[in-house]
Amino acid sequence: MSDSSTENLVDLPPSAKLVYKVLEYNGPLTQKGIVEESMLSARTVRYALERLEEINAVDEDVYFADARQNLYEITGEICAVCDD
Repeated sequence: MSDSSTENLVDLPPSAKLVYKVLEYNGPLTQKGIVEESMLSARTVRYALERLEEINAVDEDVYFADARQNLYEITGEICAVCDD
């Protein structure tokens, strides 16, 4: 992974870092689950997820229990960079 992705993760707004940490501690969650765990507004969580997707820090999958929702989880490559 390049140094620019590390800088991108460090330079994200606090809400995006909080969403990242919530996913790191709780594993894959829906947007609604992230809202409940982080106590951020739905709009703030949507914005944070967009920012995290821009730097490929999270993956978006279909949530099979309810196809109207998406399941978000941390990608492996960014996670390894964060632990350093």
